[in-house]
Amino acid sequence: MADNDDDKNKTASAIIEMLKEAGVSTHSLEQKEHKFWDTQPMAHGEKGTELPEGPIVPNKKQEELRQEPYNMPPGFEWSTVNITNQDEKMELYTLLANNYVEDDDSLFRFDYSQEFLEWALTPPGYSNDLLLGVRASKTKKLVAFISAIPANVKVQSTERLEVVEINFLCVHKKLRAKRLAPVLIKEITRRVNQTGVFQAVYTAGVVLPVPVASARYYHRSLNPKKLVKVGFSRLNPRMTMARMVKLYKLPDQTRSNLVPMTKDHVDGVHKLLTTYLATNFKLYVNFTAEDVAHWLLPREKVINTYVLVGDGGAVTDMVSYYHLPSTILGLDDTLHAAYSYYNVATSMPLEDLMRDALILANRTGSDVFNALNLMENETILEELKFGKGDGNLQYYVYNWNAPSMKPSDVGIVLL
Repeated sequence: MADNDDDKNKTASAIIEMLKEAGVSTHSLEQKEHKFWDTQPMAHGEKGTELPEGPIVPNKKQEELRQEPYNMPPGFEWSTVNITNQDEKMELYTLLANNYVEDDDSLFRFDYSQEFLEWALTPPGYSNDLLLGVRASKTKKLVAFISAIPANVKVQSTERLEVVEINFLCVHKKLRAKRLAPVLIKEITRRVNQTGVFQAVYTAGVVLPVPVASARYYHRSLNPKKLVKVGFSRLNPRMTMARMVKLYKLPDQTRSNLVPMTKDHVDGVHKLLTTYLATNFKLYVNFTAEDVAHWLLPREKVINTYVLVGDGGAVTDMVSYYHLPSTILGLDDTLHAAYSYYNVATSMPLEDLMRDALILANRTGSDVFNALNLMENETILEELKFGKGDGNLQYYVYNWNAPSMKPSDVGIVLL
């Protein structure tokens, strides 16, 4: 019995740490973590191995679902966010820019641009009802947020599963003792269930019950002088700055004739990407052509996608990366980071394609290029001089029991 209690305490502590990392109030959970989290339909401990692949809690009929929103603590009220409204978009940007994820050393905080937020939160089929905010009743100031956007995914042997992707869970720093986080999670779940969806995909930086996969971030220096200056990188004892600059220097020109993706390439990219994902991975999004247009057509300082078109006019290769800068806390400066997104190489080695991506990202002013060891990325990281990051990123499927998988089985990238 004591061993079971110890395991529960470790699990609860890990959950609390994840919420803190995500900028969420944990004060109200620290004394009640078992009561709150034991109600969540996730595999717990070794129990998950006993369950068949599929939903942990069966889908409910509409009449069985809670119809009324959860009550907010006094002084707060629910508010959906219209991300296409300039004022409301600015409110969300301000909330996240001042209160969202920081690194463990409090050196950097994600700085999602307004344009990035609109891209991330308005895919085909999105609903303002699932862009859920909390406002102070008196001032109407936006003080908390959580989002859910629709997706259809393959998970292991299940070819098509309607889910939402959960993201941007954030509570204002001054309100971390107001019990907003648990209610946010319950209310977004209630609203998603009302749409007939009972599963979700999300990521976290720590191990919770129970990840379906674990991936590691790797970093490729593009601007080593700046990275050392701001504390992102450090010089090894035997390394001089001049040697480091030379080590990471890239050619000026790409090897291949990649061109920016346009609307004319959407069908070709859709065919190339969906075939690649279906052939190689156990967890991925079933993208429609409309999805591909939304997520991959270039947007300045948000997403870059390049394609190679063969002699017959077919898209043979594609490479993409998105831009997520971080505010450098304590300095009036920004760390410009590019993140590897979806890449497919058929006419050239993946290493050559990704080297060209580094060159292109460097051209557009990125200081560092980040990549997870998902998909086939592991095969090119060492050769292209990526360094291993400090932490892992865990992948979860809410209310779904599935065997765990290797990073190379995962073909989904969440923003």
